Amino acid sequence: MQERRTSGIAAAWLRQQHYEVTEGVGGTGVVGILRNGEGPTVLLRADMDALPIKESTGLPYSSDKTGVDRFGQATSIAHSCGHDIHVAWLMGATRILAENRDGWHGTILAVFQPGEETAQGARAMIEDGMVKRFPRPEVALAQHVMPLRAGQIGWRVGTILSAGNSYEVTLFGRGAHGSMPQKSIDPVVMAASAVMRLQTVVSREVAMTDSAVVTVGTLLAGLSENVIPDHAVLRLNVRTFKEEVRARVLGAVKRILEAEAAASGAPKPPEFSLLSEYPLTRNDEAATRRVVAALEDRFGKDRVTEIVPATASEDFGLFGAAWDVPSVFWVIGGIDPALYDQAKKSGRLDEIPANHAPNFAPVVNPTLRTGVEAMLSAAAAWISPAAGQPR
Repeated sequence: MQERRTSGIAAAWLRQQHYEVTEGVGGTGVVGILRNGEGPTVLLRADMDALPIKESTGLPYSSDKTGVDRFGQATSIAHSCGHDIHVAWLMGATRILAENRDGWHGTILAVFQPGEETAQGARAMIEDGMVKRFPRPEVALAQHVMPLRAGQIGWRVGTILSAGNSYEVTLFGRGAHGSMPQKSIDPVVMAASAVMRLQTVVSREVAMTDSAVVTVGTLLAGLSENVIPDHAVLRLNVRTFKEEVRARVLGAVKRILEAEAAASGAPKPPEFSLLSEYPLTRNDEAATRRVVAALEDRFGKDRVTEIVPATASEDFGLFGAAWDVPSVFWVIGGIDPALYDQAKKSGRLDEIPANHAPNFAPVVNPTLRTGVEAMLSAAAAWISPAAGQPR
């Protein structure tokens, strides 16, 4: 939700292409409208936000920026999820559409969205009156770079991304001198024990035919080696594909943390604070088939393949839900083909840097061109062709 520089770049670019531009939607969101006669309205979305990560790619355009995260902590900043190339994809598509108005009819709604990483951005734009302020699209389209072979496109009908829930949990203890642990209720031990026990939720409470992920990404406690603190903070993330599994896992997480606190003699139960909540990302079947046909026509069936659901999460689906229109989300590979092929041959695909890794670095070519062409091809499945032009 701090994408001021990037949103400024996007807004200036859209104005250069003669779009109607609205800035500050939901904070730093940008919406551009290009009206080109009668025809369908198509929403094209790119997320803009970066992550609190220090980049280690060594690239000449590697980020050296710093800032303050949502918890008030100083941090490095990097586009380690690939949202920079998402912005570039949409910039490329909007320019080509503007320069080739004689080839299509309709309206393009270009959305540069903030805050996807915290599930705040889409909600903020919707709460800022997006549905009432801008034309209703017939379809919402979005794409994401992933650690697949560059130039490859992955799609799926129905659920393509998991639901996500993140919480901050405060465990309470009693502080004491490091040399007098008997006078304390040690929240560090409490937290460590809870983290280990949480690893059993998926392995012992989720059926092998279901899927779930429980990750503790942050453990904060104390400032000095000789002081036992009075509290510890965990920030954890849960991903699931079914509502009943989500309820079961979240219930188990709460039960374990409360039980560890009670077993330690904590002065009060843990406090839970919701950090983010993502819905399932589900692709409309008819709209997805339409997109896939367009992508296969452009790239060939060998580059456009069906994939299994991914455990990542997205807030893009909220746009389609807000307007009650179908949405389609697909993924594009960004890993250097030679590197990917070598890793696959040696059985080491899991060692390739993926999204949110400090060394994740999608190759510019052919990733950039593929993304621009994919977005244009998908949009072209809806926007009416000009007279005399083939559909």
